[in-house]
Amino acid sequence: MYDIKCDTHTHTFYSRHAYSTIQENVRAAADVGMELLASTDHFSAMLWTDPENLKNYQYLAVAPSTWPREWMGVTLLCGCEADIVSLNGDLFGQDIAVSENIVGDSFNHSSTLYDYITRKMDYVIASVHGKAFANGASRTEMTDMYIKALEHEKVFILGHVGRSGLDVDFKAIATAAKDMNKLLEVNEHSFGFNGVQDDVTHDRCRDILLACAEVGCKISLATDAHISTIIGKFEKSKSLLEEVHFPEELIAGLNRETFLRALKEAGIKDLT
Repeated sequence: MYDIKCDTHTHTFYSRHAYSTIQENVRAAADVGMELLASTDHFSAMLWTDPENLKNYQYLAVAPSTWPREWMGVTLLCGCEADIVSLNGDLFGQDIAVSENIVGDSFNHSSTLYDYITRKMDYVIASVHGKAFANGASRTEMTDMYIKALEHEKVFILGHVGRSGLDVDFKAIATAAKDMNKLLEVNEHSFGFNGVQDDVTHDRCRDILLACAEVGCKISLATDAHISTIIGKFEKSKSLLEEVHFPEELIAGLNRETFLRALKEAGIKDLT
C-alpha cells in the first residue's frame, strides 16, 4: 500500500459548506501522520450573493501572512481552489477589478480580485464546478480549457478532473501538465460524490492515472476533505493506484520533500 504523507486539497468552514477550523484540520493531519497539509478553500461565485465584494474573501487574503508554516509538526501550505469559469480557461476573479483593500484604502495600482487574493498564496488549484459555460463545447474545446487553466502562473494542480463529467482527452492534458511541471489530481472525495456511482469515477480516475503513467506526468493525491475527520484518508484512491501499479516516483505528494520539490520545479514557490 502506498504511504502518502501529504494532503494537498482540503477545506475549512470558510468554504461555507465545510465544517472544520484550520486548527482542527492541522490537528487531524498530525494525528494521522501527515507531513504536509494544504488548505485550499473555495474561491468561487458559489459562496456569496455579491461575489465582487473583496471583503468576502479577506480570510483568503490574510491567511498566508497569518498562519504558521509549521504547526503541530505539520508543514502547512496556504492556497485556494479557484473555479474555471470559461472555455478560455479563465479563473474566478480575473475579470473583477478591485480598487480598495479590505479596510477601504485605495490601491496605488489597479488589481483584479484574483491577483489580490492569490498574490501571497503558495499555489492555486483550478477546478470545474458549475459546467453551464461548457454546454455544447467539443471534446477539443474542453480539453484546451483545462490546459489553458493550467497555464496560469499560480495554478499548480487541476482539481478533481475525474468527477467533472466533461469529455476530455486525459492524455493531452497529462502531456501538457508534464511539460509545465504541474499536477493532475486524484481526489478521494470524488468517489460516490452527489450520488454518482463509484464505478463512473473509478473508470475516469483510472484513465487519468494510466495517461499520467504513460507520459510521465506527476499527480497529487488529495482527500478534498470538507471536515477534519477525513484528512489524510485516501483508501479508495490508494486502491486505484495499486490496481494500475502506478509509479511511486510520479506521486508528487508522497511526502513533504517530494511535494515541495515539485512545487519548486513548477516555478511557483521555493519552500525547500
